[in-house]
Amino acid sequence: MSKRNATAAVIGAGDFIGSEIAKKFAAEGFSIFAGRRNGDKLAPLVKDIEAAGGEIHARSLDARKEEEVISFLDDADKHAPLEVCIFNVGANVNFPILDTTERVFRKVWEMACYSGFLAGREAARLMLPRGGGKIFFTGATASLRGGSGFAAFASAKFGLRAVAQAMARELGPKNIHVAHLIIDSGVDTEWVRQRRLEALGPNALDNPDLLMPPSAVADSYWQLYQQPKSAWTFEMEIRPFGEKW
Repeated sequence: MSKRNATAAVIGAGDFIGSEIAKKFAAEGFSIFAGRRNGDKLAPLVKDIEAAGGEIHARSLDARKEEEVISFLDDADKHAPLEVCIFNVGANVNFPILDTTERVFRKVWEMACYSGFLAGREAARLMLPRGGGKIFFTGATASLRGGSGFAAFASAKFGLRAVAQAMARELGPKNIHVAHLIIDSGVDTEWVRQRRLEALGPNALDNPDLLMPPSAVADSYWQLYQQPKSAWTFEMEIRPFGEKW
């Protein structure tokens, strides 16, 4: 693979979507800085990327803590110029409104909205002096629609979308591409499979094409990265062909 003198930071490098994003950008020659709450869980990702000839720096990162986000992105930028920052922290919980405690509501907002603001702001601080970069945010169906039981999650995702949109309008003219990717689908993870079986019965997984492979999300981010500045997308929605919407 051809190496770039550039870093891609993945904040929220979980076992599925985040890891696939990291692997995709590593395969395209980027040095990867991957962060998640428990950095020890990044060991399989490190092994996969290094086995493929890529470079990755894995860290424990609490994305809700300003000083940790600043340090993480500063270190990434010092290694090689930060060209891409992808915020992929999840916080998908479902609680009836009367069971949604103050603590749950606040923590979901911290994870899905506030931490995205921190990541976007600090990435922009590093990119603006160079006059370019990419800042991408992972959204969900709840970014556009508040479903039953999702008051906390949807409000946080609505907020993250607003942060991204405001940033895109401010930073686009300064050659920084800010985009929001809405995943309107169940993503093919063990957790989602179990949820579908519980909700829809034993035949829920008969059609595998109704769940989105995490690698398809990574490919969509790569498509956003490749867009020419004369035709930037702010918001991309992706869903399997069979998804009702």
